[in-house]
Amino acid sequence: MINVSKLYCGLAGQSDKLRYEAKRRFGPVVVYNCTPRCNLRCRHCYSFTAQTDEQLSTAEAKGLLAQLAAAKAAVVLFSGGEPLLREDLFELLGESRSLGLRSVLSTNGTLIDSETAKDIKEVGVGYVGISLDGKREFHNNFRNTEGCFEKAMEGIANCQKVGLRTGLRFTITKGNIDQIPVVFEIAESTGTPRICFYHLIRTGRAKQLEAQYPTAEQSRAAVENILSKTKEYVDKGAIEEVLTVGNHCDGPFILLKMMEEKHIDFERAKELLVSAGGNKIGEKIGCVSWDGEVYTDQFWRNYSLGNVRRKSFKEIWESDEPVLKRLRDKDNFADKRCLGCRWFELCKGNYRFLGTDSDERNWLNEPACYLSNGERQK
Repeated sequence: MINVSKLYCGLAGQSDKLRYEAKRRFGPVVVYNCTPRCNLRCRHCYSFTAQTDEQLSTAEAKGLLAQLAAAKAAVVLFSGGEPLLREDLFELLGESRSLGLRSVLSTNGTLIDSETAKDIKEVGVGYVGISLDGKREFHNNFRNTEGCFEKAMEGIANCQKVGLRTGLRFTITKGNIDQIPVVFEIAESTGTPRICFYHLIRTGRAKQLEAQYPTAEQSRAAVENILSKTKEYVDKGAIEEVLTVGNHCDGPFILLKMMEEKHIDFERAKELLVSAGGNKIGEKIGCVSWDGEVYTDQFWRNYSLGNVRRKSFKEIWESDEPVLKRLRDKDNFADKRCLGCRWFELCKGNYRFLGTDSDERNWLNEPACYLSNGERQK
Protein backbone atom coordinates (compact mmCIF):
# COMPACT_ATOMS: atom_id res chain seq x y z
CA MET A 1 0.00 0.00 0.00
CA ILE A 2 1.14 3.53 -0.80
CA ASN A 3 -0.11 6.06 1.73
CA VAL A 4 -0.88 9.06 -0.48
CA SER A 5 -2.20 11.25 2.34
CA LYS A 6 0.96 10.76 4.42
CA LEU A 7 3.49 11.14 1.61
CA TYR A 8 1.80 14.05 -0.16
CA CYS A 9 -0.03 15.80 2.69
CA GLY A 10 1.92 14.79 5.80
CA LEU A 11 -1.00 13.13 7.61
CA ALA A 12 -0.27 10.34 10.07
CA GLY A 13 -1.88 7.02 9.15
CA GLN A 14 -3.42 4.23 11.21
CA SER A 15 -0.90 1.68 9.90
CA ASP A 16 2.25 3.81 10.10
CA LYS A 17 3.76 1.54 12.75
CA LEU A 18 3.35 -1.48 10.49
CA ARG A 19 4.55 0.30 7.39
CA TYR A 20 7.45 2.45 8.59
CA GLU A 21 8.71 1.17 11.95
CA ALA A 22 12.42 0.39 11.52
CA LYS A 23 12.59 -2.87 13.54
CA ARG A 24 9.24 -4.30 12.46
CA ARG A 25 9.22 -7.27 14.80
CA PHE A 26 5.81 -8.44 13.69
CA GLY A 27 4.81 -11.04 11.14
CA PRO A 28 2.82 -10.56 7.94
CA VAL A 29 -0.56 -8.99 7.37
CA VAL A 30 -2.64 -12.02 6.38
CA VAL A 31 -5.76 -11.95 4.22
CA TYR A 32 -7.97 -14.87 5.24
CA ASN A 33 -10.45 -15.57 2.44
CA CYS A 34 -12.65 -17.43 4.89
CA THR A 35 -15.39 -18.51 2.46
CA PRO A 36 -15.81 -18.88 -1.31
CA ARG A 37 -19.50 -18.01 -1.07
CA CYS A 38 -20.75 -14.61 -2.19
CA ASN A 39 -24.09 -12.92 -2.80
CA LEU A 40 -22.69 -10.87 -5.73
CA ARG A 41 -20.84 -11.84 -8.89
CA CYS A 42 -18.41 -8.98 -9.45
CA ARG A 43 -16.80 -8.84 -12.88
CA HIS A 44 -13.31 -8.17 -11.48
CA CYS A 45 -13.28 -10.66 -8.57
CA TYR A 46 -9.85 -12.19 -8.00
CA SER A 47 -11.10 -15.35 -6.32
CA PHE A 48 -13.52 -17.01 -8.77
CA THR A 49 -15.98 -17.25 -5.87
CA ALA A 50 -18.73 -19.85 -6.14
CA GLN A 51 -21.72 -21.10 -4.20
CA THR A 52 -19.87 -23.93 -2.48
CA ASP A 53 -19.11 -24.95 1.08
CA GLU A 54 -15.51 -26.05 0.45
CA GLN A 55 -13.81 -24.31 3.35
CA LEU A 56 -11.98 -24.97 6.60
CA SER A 57 -14.29 -26.21 9.35
CA THR A 58 -14.82 -24.08 12.45
CA ALA A 59 -12.23 -26.13 14.34
CA GLU A 60 -9.76 -25.93 11.46
CA ALA A 61 -10.30 -22.18 11.08
CA LYS A 62 -9.68 -21.66 14.80
CA GLY A 63 -6.52 -23.74 14.42
CA LEU A 64 -5.45 -21.47 11.56
CA LEU A 65 -5.96 -18.39 13.74
CA ALA A 66 -3.77 -19.96 16.41
CA GLN A 67 -1.15 -20.58 13.72
CA LEU A 68 -1.33 -16.93 12.66
CA ALA A 69 -0.90 -15.84 16.26
CA ALA A 70 2.16 -18.10 16.54
CA ALA A 71 3.53 -16.45 13.39
CA LYS A 72 2.93 -13.02 15.00
CA ALA A 73 0.61 -11.91 12.23
CA ALA A 74 0.25 -8.14 12.38
CA VAL A 75 -3.35 -8.12 11.12
CA VAL A 76 -5.86 -10.72 9.96
CA LEU A 77 -8.13 -9.41 7.24
CA PHE A 78 -11.28 -11.53 6.97
CA SER A 79 -12.41 -11.53 3.34
CA GLY A 80 -14.08 -13.92 0.90
CA GLY A 81 -16.15 -14.30 -1.15
CA GLU A 82 -18.34 -12.39 1.21
CA PRO A 83 -17.19 -13.11 4.78
CA LEU A 84 -20.59 -12.33 6.30
CA LEU A 85 -21.99 -15.40 4.54
CA ARG A 86 -19.84 -17.65 6.73
CA GLU A 87 -22.17 -18.84 9.50
CA ASP A 88 -19.47 -19.04 12.18
CA LEU A 89 -17.78 -15.74 11.27
CA PHE A 90 -18.50 -14.06 14.60
CA GLU A 91 -17.27 -17.11 16.48
CA LEU A 92 -14.02 -16.88 14.50
CA LEU A 93 -13.76 -13.13 15.07
CA GLY A 94 -14.19 -13.75 18.79
CA GLU A 95 -11.47 -16.40 18.68
CA SER A 96 -9.19 -13.97 16.85
CA ARG A 97 -9.70 -11.38 19.56
CA SER A 98 -9.03 -13.92 22.33
CA LEU A 99 -5.73 -14.80 20.63
CA GLY A 100 -4.70 -11.14 20.61
CA LEU A 101 -4.93 -10.79 16.83
CA ARG A 102 -6.06 -7.54 15.24
CA SER A 103 -9.02 -8.31 12.97
CA VAL A 104 -10.39 -6.24 10.10
CA LEU A 105 -13.20 -7.02 7.67
CA SER A 106 -13.34 -6.67 3.88
CA THR A 107 -16.93 -6.82 2.61
CA ASN A 108 -19.27 -5.69 -0.14
CA GLY A 109 -21.35 -4.08 2.62
CA THR A 110 -24.72 -5.32 1.39
CA LEU A 111 -25.36 -7.57 4.40
CA ILE A 112 -24.53 -5.05 7.14
CA ASP A 113 -27.87 -4.17 8.69
CA SER A 114 -28.01 -2.29 12.01
CA GLU A 115 -27.79 -5.46 14.15
CA THR A 116 -24.88 -6.88 12.15
CA ALA A 117 -23.01 -3.59 12.52
CA LYS A 118 -23.45 -3.79 16.31
CA ASP A 119 -22.22 -7.38 16.31
CA ILE A 120 -19.13 -6.44 14.27
CA LYS A 121 -18.36 -3.63 16.70
CA GLU A 122 -18.90 -5.76 19.81
CA VAL A 123 -16.66 -8.59 18.61
CA GLY A 124 -13.72 -6.19 18.38
CA VAL A 125 -13.24 -5.68 14.64
CA GLY A 126 -11.01 -2.63 14.23
CA TYR A 127 -11.90 -1.64 10.70
CA VAL A 128 -14.43 -2.43 7.96
CA GLY A 129 -13.54 -1.86 4.30
CA ILE A 130 -16.58 -1.63 2.02
CA SER A 131 -16.30 -1.91 -1.77
CA LEU A 132 -17.71 0.93 -3.86
CA ASP A 133 -16.82 1.29 -7.52
CA GLY A 134 -18.39 4.61 -8.42
CA LYS A 135 -21.88 5.86 -9.20
CA ARG A 136 -24.96 3.74 -8.54
CA GLU A 137 -25.47 2.58 -12.14
CA PHE A 138 -21.84 1.60 -12.69
CA HIS A 139 -21.48 -0.11 -9.31
CA ASN A 140 -24.64 -2.21 -9.76
CA ASN A 141 -23.60 -3.23 -13.27
CA PHE A 142 -19.96 -3.98 -12.35
CA ARG A 143 -21.11 -6.20 -9.49
CA ASN A 144 -23.88 -7.81 -11.52
CA THR A 145 -26.57 -7.13 -8.90
CA GLU A 146 -29.28 -4.48 -9.06
CA GLY A 147 -29.63 -2.61 -5.77
CA CYS A 148 -26.22 -3.53 -4.35
CA PHE A 149 -25.10 0.13 -4.42
CA GLU A 150 -28.00 1.14 -2.20
CA LYS A 151 -27.34 -1.80 0.14
CA ALA A 152 -23.65 -0.91 0.37
CA MET A 153 -24.54 2.67 1.24
CA GLU A 154 -26.86 1.39 3.97
CA GLY A 155 -24.03 -0.80 5.25
CA ILE A 156 -21.72 2.21 5.44
CA ALA A 157 -24.34 4.21 7.35
CA ASN A 158 -24.95 1.35 9.80
CA CYS A 159 -21.23 1.02 10.50
CA GLN A 160 -20.97 4.77 11.09
CA LYS A 161 -23.90 4.73 13.52
CA VAL A 162 -22.18 2.29 15.87
CA GLY A 163 -18.79 4.00 15.63
CA LEU A 164 -17.00 1.42 13.45
CA ARG A 165 -13.96 2.77 11.64
CA THR A 166 -14.95 2.39 8.00
CA GLY A 167 -13.31 2.91 4.62
CA LEU A 168 -14.17 2.71 0.93
CA ARG A 169 -12.47 0.32 -1.52
CA PHE A 170 -12.42 1.32 -5.19
CA THR A 171 -10.95 -0.78 -8.04
CA ILE A 172 -9.62 1.35 -10.92
CA THR A 173 -10.81 0.34 -14.41
CA LYS A 174 -11.27 2.12 -17.72
CA GLY A 175 -14.97 2.17 -17.02
CA ASN A 176 -14.81 4.08 -13.73
CA ILE A 177 -11.52 5.94 -13.87
CA ASP A 178 -13.47 9.17 -14.39
CA GLN A 179 -15.46 8.51 -11.19
CA ILE A 180 -12.55 8.93 -8.78
CA PRO A 181 -13.93 12.36 -7.72
CA VAL A 182 -17.29 10.69 -7.01
CA VAL A 183 -15.71 8.39 -4.44
CA PHE A 184 -14.25 11.38 -2.59
CA GLU A 185 -17.69 13.01 -2.64
CA ILE A 186 -19.28 9.86 -1.22
CA ALA A 187 -16.60 9.61 1.45
CA GLU A 188 -17.26 13.19 2.52
CA SER A 189 -21.06 12.90 2.44
CA THR A 190 -21.05 9.69 4.52
CA GLY A 191 -18.35 10.80 6.95
CA THR A 192 -16.06 7.98 5.80
CA PRO A 193 -12.48 9.16 6.35
CA ARG A 194 -10.50 6.47 4.48
CA ILE A 195 -10.31 5.41 0.81
CA CYS A 196 -8.24 2.62 -0.75
CA PHE A 197 -7.78 2.71 -4.54
CA TYR A 198 -6.91 -0.71 -5.99
CA HIS A 199 -5.14 -1.21 -9.30
CA LEU A 200 -6.71 -4.00 -11.35
CA ILE A 201 -4.66 -7.24 -11.45
CA ARG A 202 -5.14 -9.93 -14.12
CA THR A 203 -6.31 -12.79 -11.95
CA GLY A 204 -9.59 -14.59 -11.25
CA ARG A 205 -12.53 -13.18 -13.21
CA ALA A 206 -10.47 -10.07 -13.96
CA LYS A 207 -8.63 -12.09 -16.64
CA GLN A 208 -11.78 -11.69 -18.71
CA LEU A 209 -11.71 -7.89 -18.39
CA GLU A 210 -8.84 -7.15 -20.78
CA ALA A 211 -10.74 -4.23 -22.31
CA GLN A 212 -11.11 -2.67 -18.84
CA TYR A 213 -7.38 -2.50 -17.99
CA PRO A 214 -6.24 1.13 -17.89
CA THR A 215 -3.40 2.11 -20.19
CA ALA A 216 -0.19 3.54 -18.74
CA GLU A 217 -1.42 7.04 -19.52
CA GLN A 218 -4.76 6.37 -17.82
CA SER A 219 -3.07 4.95 -14.72
CA ARG A 220 -0.89 8.04 -14.47
CA ALA A 221 -3.92 10.29 -14.87
CA ALA A 222 -5.77 8.31 -12.20
CA VAL A 223 -2.98 8.71 -9.65
CA GLU A 224 -2.64 12.42 -10.48
CA ASN A 225 -6.37 12.79 -9.89
CA ILE A 226 -6.08 10.90 -6.58
CA LEU A 227 -3.25 13.24 -5.51
CA SER A 228 -5.23 16.34 -6.40
CA LYS A 229 -8.42 15.16 -4.70
CA THR A 230 -6.55 13.93 -1.63
CA LYS A 231 -5.06 17.38 -1.08
CA GLU A 232 -8.41 19.06 -1.68
CA TYR A 233 -10.28 16.87 0.80
CA VAL A 234 -7.49 16.81 3.39
CA ASP A 235 -7.34 20.60 3.32
CA LYS A 236 -11.02 20.82 4.19
CA GLY A 237 -10.76 18.11 6.86
CA ALA A 238 -12.99 15.58 5.09
CA ILE A 239 -10.41 12.80 4.62
CA GLU A 240 -7.88 11.25 7.00
CA GLU A 241 -6.23 8.56 4.90
CA VAL A 242 -5.98 7.76 1.18
CA LEU A 243 -4.02 4.79 -0.11
CA THR A 244 -3.31 3.09 -3.42
CA VAL A 245 -2.89 -0.67 -3.57
CA GLY A 246 -1.38 -3.11 -6.04
CA ASN A 247 1.11 -1.07 -8.10
CA HIS A 248 4.22 0.09 -6.28
CA CYS A 249 5.36 2.45 -9.02
CA ASP A 250 2.76 4.80 -7.50
CA GLY A 251 5.44 5.67 -4.91
CA PRO A 252 8.06 6.89 -7.41
CA PHE A 253 5.35 8.59 -9.45
CA ILE A 254 4.27 10.59 -6.39
CA LEU A 255 7.89 11.56 -5.74
CA LEU A 256 8.29 12.71 -9.34
CA LYS A 257 5.19 14.91 -8.98
CA MET A 258 6.57 16.30 -5.70
CA MET A 259 9.91 17.07 -7.40
CA GLU A 260 8.07 18.84 -10.22
CA GLU A 261 6.13 20.90 -7.67
CA LYS A 262 9.23 21.55 -5.52
CA HIS A 263 7.24 20.07 -2.64
CA ILE A 264 8.87 20.88 0.72
CA ASP A 265 8.27 17.34 1.99
CA PHE A 266 9.94 15.51 -0.90
CA GLU A 267 12.91 14.21 1.10
CA ARG A 268 10.70 13.10 3.99
CA ALA A 269 8.38 11.25 1.58
CA LYS A 270 11.34 9.56 -0.10
CA GLU A 271 12.73 8.43 3.27
CA LEU A 272 9.36 6.96 4.21
CA LEU A 273 9.13 4.95 0.99
CA VAL A 274 12.67 3.63 1.47
CA SER A 275 11.78 2.69 5.04
CA ALA A 276 8.64 0.86 3.87
CA GLY A 277 10.84 -1.18 1.54
CA GLY A 278 8.58 -1.36 -1.50
CA ASN A 279 6.50 -4.35 -2.54
CA LYS A 280 6.39 -6.87 0.33
CA ILE A 281 4.14 -9.62 -1.05
CA GLY A 282 5.42 -12.97 0.17
CA GLU A 283 7.24 -11.26 3.01
CA LYS A 284 5.04 -8.93 5.02
CA ILE A 285 1.81 -9.74 3.16
CA GLY A 286 0.28 -13.20 2.79
CA CYS A 287 -3.02 -14.94 2.15
CA VAL A 288 -4.80 -18.10 3.28
CA SER A 289 -7.71 -19.35 1.19
CA TRP A 290 -10.95 -20.91 2.44
CA ASP A 291 -9.49 -24.38 1.78
CA GLY A 292 -6.25 -23.73 3.65
CA GLU A 293 -4.00 -23.00 0.67
CA VAL A 294 -1.37 -20.34 1.39
CA TYR A 295 -0.56 -17.66 -1.20
CA THR A 296 1.84 -14.73 -1.38
CA ASP A 297 -1.12 -12.35 -1.45
CA GLN A 298 -4.83 -12.43 -2.24
CA PHE A 299 -4.27 -11.43 -5.88
CA TRP A 300 -1.80 -14.23 -6.67
CA ARG A 301 -3.88 -17.36 -6.28
CA ASN A 302 -2.52 -19.44 -9.16
CA TYR A 303 0.44 -20.75 -7.12
CA SER A 304 0.12 -22.28 -3.66
CA LEU A 305 3.00 -22.27 -1.18
CA GLY A 306 1.44 -25.08 0.87
CA ASN A 307 -1.66 -25.91 2.89
CA VAL A 308 -2.24 -25.28 6.61
CA ARG A 309 -3.99 -28.65 6.89
CA ARG A 310 -0.60 -30.30 6.30
CA LYS A 311 1.90 -27.76 7.66
CA SER A 312 1.50 -24.80 9.97
CA PHE A 313 1.39 -21.32 8.46
CA LYS A 314 4.65 -20.47 10.24
CA GLU A 315 6.39 -23.51 8.75
CA ILE A 316 5.19 -22.61 5.27
CA TRP A 317 6.00 -18.91 5.61
CA GLU A 318 9.48 -19.46 7.03
CA SER A 319 10.43 -22.27 4.63
CA ASP A 320 12.95 -22.27 1.77
CA GLU A 321 10.10 -22.43 -0.77
CA PRO A 322 11.69 -21.25 -4.07
CA VAL A 323 9.12 -18.58 -4.96
CA LEU A 324 9.30 -17.07 -1.47
CA LYS A 325 13.11 -17.05 -1.65
CA ARG A 326 12.96 -15.21 -4.94
CA LEU A 327 10.49 -12.63 -3.69
CA ARG A 328 12.64 -11.99 -0.64
CA ASP A 329 15.81 -11.49 -2.67
CA LYS A 330 14.67 -9.10 -5.37
CA ASP A 331 18.04 -7.36 -5.46
CA ASN A 332 19.21 -10.44 -7.35
CA PHE A 333 16.04 -11.79 -8.92
CA ALA A 334 13.78 -8.91 -9.91
CA ASP A 335 12.89 -8.01 -13.48
CA LYS A 336 15.89 -6.55 -15.36
CA ARG A 337 13.92 -3.41 -16.15
CA CYS A 338 13.35 -2.93 -12.41
CA LEU A 339 16.95 -3.65 -11.44
CA GLY A 340 18.07 -0.82 -13.70
CA CYS A 341 15.57 1.69 -12.29
CA ARG A 342 16.62 4.61 -10.09
CA TRP A 343 13.62 3.94 -7.83
CA PHE A 344 14.11 0.21 -7.32
CA GLU A 345 15.12 0.53 -3.64
CA LEU A 346 11.77 2.04 -2.69
CA CYS A 347 9.52 0.17 -5.16
CA LYS A 348 10.89 -3.38 -5.71
CA GLY A 349 8.47 -3.92 -8.60
CA ASN A 350 5.30 -5.98 -8.93
CA TYR A 351 7.16 -9.24 -9.48
CA ARG A 352 4.96 -12.30 -10.05
CA PHE A 353 3.84 -14.85 -12.62
CA LEU A 354 0.24 -15.52 -13.59
CA GLY A 355 0.45 -19.17 -14.65
CA THR A 356 1.23 -22.20 -12.49
CA ASP A 357 4.81 -22.51 -13.74
CA SER A 358 7.51 -20.48 -11.95
CA ASP A 359 10.01 -20.88 -14.77
CA GLU A 360 12.18 -17.80 -15.37
CA ARG A 361 10.43 -16.94 -18.64
CA ASN A 362 7.04 -16.52 -16.92
CA TRP A 363 7.96 -13.87 -14.36
CA LEU A 364 6.76 -10.34 -15.12
CA ASN A 365 5.65 -7.11 -13.52
CA GLU A 366 1.91 -7.29 -12.90
CA PRO A 367 0.36 -4.83 -12.95
CA ALA A 368 2.78 -3.19 -15.33
CA CYS A 369 4.94 -0.21 -14.38
CA TYR A 370 3.66 2.97 -16.05
CA LEU A 371 6.80 5.10 -15.56
CA SER A 372 8.56 6.27 -18.73
CA ASN A 373 12.13 5.27 -19.55
CA GLY A 374 13.28 8.80 -18.75
CA GLU A 375 11.62 8.72 -15.32
CA ARG A 376 13.32 5.43 -14.50
CA GLN A 377 16.85 6.30 -15.61
CA LYS A 378 19.49 6.58 -12.90
